[in-house]
Amino acid sequence: MARTLIRPGGRSERIQIAVHDAVRSLLAEKPEGELTIAAIAARAEVPPSTIYRRWETLPKLLADVATNRFLPDSIPVDTGSLRGDLEIWLEQLVDDISSGPGHTLLRERSANVQVSRVAAGYAYQNLVCLCDRCEGRGEPNAVADRLMDMIVAPVIYRIFFTGQEITKAYQAELIEFALASRGLTRPYDSQASIREYVLYENDPQ
Repeated sequence: MARTLIRPGGRSERIQIAVHDAVRSLLAEKPEGELTIAAIAARAEVPPSTIYRRWETLPKLLADVATNRFLPDSIPVDTGSLRGDLEIWLEQLVDDISSGPGHTLLRERSANVQVSRVAAGYAYQNLVCLCDRCEGRGEPNAVADRLMDMIVAPVIYRIFFTGQEITKAYQAELIEFALASRGLTRPYDSQASIREYVLYENDPQ
């Protein structure tokens, strides 16, 4: 059975529900003309950039709330280079899992191995998508497992276990070191690939 690019496994939907709920609660307190992205983000416990990235403008967000429409998950942005793709993707990941809804969902998943493996599959398959673009661009063929270890793992550890905020400068440094690594294009010989352990959207289990 072919394995497809999976959805975020609930994180994206959870964040959108929080934003919709924040809009509705604020509308019950003040006129629509007084609403701001900053106020909605604060009420939903998400960064304003999360709202701008998903809805672009306040009118578009209000229209989606009025119709109870949720935005579909998208394929990672293609900037024309692996570095550019990673910068945008990692920033989005950090915003999402640092938000109130995203952080709560991350903690819930830690108690359920199967759900955790679905979450791991989302990040892994997105990185596979970014790595697959390298060959067509003439870039070195990066290995998703290496990027998981060098970029995703330290971010998850710092957010989940230490409660740190992840700066954009730190994100850029992680990407810089990953791209400069001599092992970036070499699969691991001493460790099985994450590919064999994550759960995918169309798996029967």
